[in-house]
Amino acid sequence: MTAFWVLAPVMVIAALGLIFARKAVHAALALAVVMISLAILYAAQGAPFLFAVQIIVYTGAIMMLFLFVLMLVGVDSSDAIRETIAGQRFFAAVVGLLFGITAVLAIGQTVSGAVVGLKGANANGNPYGLAELLFGKYVLAFEFTSALLITAALGAMVLAHKERLTPRLSQADIAARRMREYAESGRHLAPQATPGVFARHNAVDTPALLPDGTPLESSLSPSIVERGQVRSGFDDDIDKVVEQLTPEEDPDALGGQK
Repeated sequence: MTAFWVLAPVMVIAALGLIFARKAVHAALALAVVMISLAILYAAQGAPFLFAVQIIVYTGAIMMLFLFVLMLVGVDSSDAIRETIAGQRFFAAVVGLLFGITAVLAIGQTVSGAVVGLKGANANGNPYGLAELLFGKYVLAFEFTSALLITAALGAMVLAHKERLTPRLSQADIAARRMREYAESGRHLAPQATPGVFARHNAVDTPALLPDGTPLESSLSPSIVERGQVRSGFDDDIDKVVEQLTPEEDPDALGGQK
């Protein structure tokens, strides 16, 4: 009971941070706090198997999968504000409110009385008791849930798949196109600079710098620019580097040259 009242406010604050965080990394960290707190609650309830699964599978694998997908795909501001299904925000708010009320009532009934039946359920060990419930009393719900997850994965693959309408370009075709673009518009032949080139940092949100020290906008991913996560303010760093590379003038040496 003590662990619940200690971790419950932390989980609520982290859940709110997950909703209102502007950056995907911050949202992922908030989600990790919620999952780890939930795993601790499993351990406090005498469920070591669920504790390990929550840490290894959900916190370690699925959360990182979410984070990598967000970082690779990106979020465009034009896509974020466009509502593809009419009224989806209203229905999402209603469903979320109903889910919140159900969760509050269920948790309230759970914590209001003493927990009974744990010793009997874990008589042969927690994994055995969990397997008996999943593949016995709740086998249909377990199979329907697994089928739903598989269907969701296949649907995501279908939605992400794009039909190739043009033939695949070879290296020779790409080189010929670059030469043609250079002859027609003067476009630079070399590939675009990667983030962090000629800069003091090699992060993906750090723009490459031109020889004069100005940022190269084409070196950044459009999704990074749309989210407003481009790092700036490297003028001071450039001045410091120039001062370090510029040799100091020695008055004696100058007088000797005269």
